Amino acid sequence: MGKLITIWNFICKHKYIITISAFAVIIGFLDENSLVRRFGYEREISQLKEEIEKYRGDYEENTKRLNELNSNPDAIEQIAREKYLMKKPNEDIYVFEDNQ
Repeated sequence: MGKLITIWNFICKHKYIITISAFAVIIGFLDENSLVRRFGYEREISQLKEEIEKYRGDYEENTKRLNELNSNPDAIEQIAREKYLMKKPNEDIYVFEDNQ
């Protein structure tokens, strides 16, 4: 009985600290919208924004190349020669490989 009274006196004396601590634990770790999850979501959002910027840059570069191909027939010939190793009938092609 003495231990129970001691515990009750401790709870009564520090009830505000215990309540605030319990609230902080629930909000910080146990709740559906806890701080730990929020930080994880923020990190995921920043990674997705970086990925969006990367794809936006790729899109702009590809759009520029497409416009160049539509307006410049020499660009089509250059890509055909470099990428697909096409040649004119009187030409020879030499391919150099880097051993890296």
